[in-house]
Order: sequence, then C-alpha cells, then structure tokens
Amino acid sequence: MNQIDRLRKTAAQYGQEHLFQYWESLSDDQRSVLLDDIERIDFATLAKLVADQDTGAMSVDESKIEAPPVYPQCAGDEHAQLYASATRLGETMLADGKVGAMVVAGGQGTRLGFDAPKGTFPISPLRHKTLFQLFAENILNLNRTYGCKMPWYIMTSSATDAPTRTFFDENDYFGLDRADVFFFEQGVMPAVDDDGKIILCQPHRVAISPNGHGGSLLAMRDKGVLEDAARRGVEVISYFQVDNPLVSPADPLFIGLHANSQSQMSSIAVPKADDLEKVGNFVSLDGKVQVIEYSDLPDELAHARNPDGSRKLNAGSVAIHLIDRAYVESLTGDGELSLPWHRARKKVEYFDLATSSTVEPVAPNATKFEMFIFDAIPLATQSIVLEQPREECFSPVKNAEGVDSAATARRDMVRRAASWLEQCSVEVPRDTVGEPQAIIEISPLRAISAGQLKQSMTGALKINPEEKLYLE
Repeated sequence: MNQIDRLRKTAAQYGQEHLFQYWESLSDDQRSVLLDDIERIDFATLAKLVADQDTGAMSVDESKIEAPPVYPQCAGDEHAQLYASATRLGETMLADGKVGAMVVAGGQGTRLGFDAPKGTFPISPLRHKTLFQLFAENILNLNRTYGCKMPWYIMTSSATDAPTRTFFDENDYFGLDRADVFFFEQGVMPAVDDDGKIILCQPHRVAISPNGHGGSLLAMRDKGVLEDAARRGVEVISYFQVDNPLVSPADPLFIGLHANSQSQMSSIAVPKADDLEKVGNFVSLDGKVQVIEYSDLPDELAHARNPDGSRKLNAGSVAIHLIDRAYVESLTGDGELSLPWHRARKKVEYFDLATSSTVEPVAPNATKFEMFIFDAIPLATQSIVLEQPREECFSPVKNAEGVDSAATARRDMVRRAASWLEQCSVEVPRDTVGEPQAIIEISPLRAISAGQLKQSMTGALKINPEEKLYLE
C-alpha cells in the first residue's frame, strides 16, 4: 500500500477523511506538503484525547498542599559541607563528560516583533549577541574549564528547524565542534474543532502546533538523542529554555546535589516576585514534589502566609531542570509517554470547507493539546529543588515591551555584570536608586560566574559613569 492510500485509510478510520477533500485540486507540491502534515499526526492518541472530555485543568485538594523541601540558595552552616562536596562532585561529572545540555528552541520571536527563531534574537546589551551565541559561549567556557566536550541538544520545531540549522552554519557553530551539536524536532499535535475534527488552515495544510515542552522527552527517544547521549556516556541532561539569557547550561553545585541525592529529575526555583506571578509553583502534594500552574493555584493558596508573614508557596518554577538519561529512557521505553495532556481553547485560523475560504475567528474555536515537562517530576522516585537568586539565573525574553521583555533582560544582564564586578572589589557607579550608571557586558568566554571572573581579574579596574564596558 502506497503512502497516499495508507494515509487515506488511516484518516477515514478515525473519522478524519475530510483532510483529503481538496486532494484533486492540489498541485504536486501541495499534495506533498499535505501528506507530510498528515504523516506527523498521531491519530490514535488524538482520538483518545477527543473522546476524553476532561478539560485538562488540575483538580487541587488545597488541604494537602504544602511548601516543598527546597535547598536554600545560601549554604549556611547547615549545608556548607554538603554544598562544597556537591560542587566537587558536579565538577568531576562535568570533567568526566557525564553531563549534556539541552535547550528547547521551538519558538518564533513573533511576540518580540522578530520574524525568526527566538534563539537568533540579539539580546546582549553591547555586542548584541544572540541567545544561541550566549549559550554556545557558556558551553565553550565549560569545555575549557573542565576539559570536556559537552554535547548540546537543540530541540527545534517545524517552523524553526531549517532556519536554526542555517543560522549555526552561517556562524560556524560559534566555535563549537559541529559533531557535538545535535538538532532535533519536537512532535506536533493538530488542533481540533468542537466536533473533534482536525482543522485545515489551508486546503493543503493541517493546523498543527508543537506538542508542548513535555513532548521533548518523547522526541529525545524518537530522534536519537538518548542513543547519542548513551554512546557519549552522558548520564544527566541539563534542560533549559531558549528565552532565558541568564541561564547557566550546567551548574556544578546543582549537578552535584542532583547526583548526591540520587534524584531522577531536579529543578531550580527562584523566590516569586509576587503572590500572583505567572510562573509555576513548586508544591509538595502527598509527599511528592510537583508544579502547579499559576492559573490552577487557588487564590487562597497564592496569598497564603507562614506565621512569620513570609509567603507560604514561594518557590517559582523557571523551567531549569536536570534529568537523568535513564529516567527519560524509563518514561519512554514503550514508545509512549505517560504524561497528562493539557487542553487549551484557542483562536485558530481555518479553511471553511463549505465556502472554500479562510476564516480568522473572533473567539476561541479550537482545542490544542500540550504536555508539560514538569509533569514528569512527581513520577520520579526522587526529586529535589534548589533555590537560586533570580538575578543570577532568570530573566526571560517573552514580550515586546514591559515585564519579561528584551529591555528588562538587558537591564538584568547589566545588573548581574555589575554585581559580579563588585564581588571582585571593583567599584561600579550607581544612581540614587541603585541602578548601574555604566552599561556592562561580560562575555561568557571570560566568565560564567563571579568566582571565575575574580580569578581572571588582573590589576585595578575603574568604571566611569555612562561608560560602555565589554569584558572579553
């Protein structure tokens, strides 16, 4: 049976034969595109999701929710020895090549007014380095520091895969060995209308979208990432998202705590900016660490306080995780992934089969399906959470202006650079509200921590107000 007949039969079997309604009027190129779209659809899983009327919203028993155990950002007397030994263990694992980096980079820069993959967005305050370049230079620094060759797994989407590969080619992989950079596409799911019918956005295009960052785990299996990691001896994968220029692709302390506690999946948390900040909330439920989305957290819990007045649920999720390769293998061993699917009502442009015209809906008309990676946390036999200062590790680039924008990310990059210099006993001029009066950028090739910067400093450094200072 050829591909066309096979896909027609499968579509009809699941009541989706309308996907071929315009087949006879399509050009050869359009037919090829349509077949590629249909080939990517998991009809069996979609049918189960359509039959299940659960909204996907999390049902929360408020009486059982507690704050999770969290390793504090500052060691203190209680944790000093543990943190020191964990850091040494993490450094050893890096040197032994047991850690790989993975970035989720399937998003476009549309919300930034940028018509290209978000990873290619120029973000650094002086040299305008892209997000991808900053991460690449971080990895180059780690390779130099620990004498390793860390593999970098870059998950793309159908929209960003080709331009991302081209971007790396054009920039000679920013000095990384091409053999150590592994691109792979995440899976997709089609949007469906209220009758469960797959939506066509054009006569030859299915309205498909990425299946969520949780789908990265299955993609790692299907696209050969796990096989490549096993061949290299990688035991732990450092997961982060492409929109965060402050993230460290691999932190020795975090890695060491993860390994020392025999955790299968570990997470970084930052103190929440406010009660209703739009980040996931780490909680402990029935003795298991998990994440509750801000939209699913009851207001009473969001505003709850401890006896001393501090916020009860203060650990915000910033999508930075360590995941054991063996754990991903166990979750995906049968070719499926047992994470829950989340449903979202969205406005999806569609091709009206009755009128043969494209329609831009004014209200949500479709359901999209996604999996979230943090849903793998409570499935682990052991997981830990390490708190880190927000100013050291998290300033996402999501919006064109305002909160979580390019402007706030650049501001936070300057603030961190100024803080690192002050920890090196360099005086940084500040205004009356404490903001640095100089624009400072520190190349990751120079330093990826205040401690490393201090080791690289030779002689006195004077910074003048309004100065633009780049440390290479």
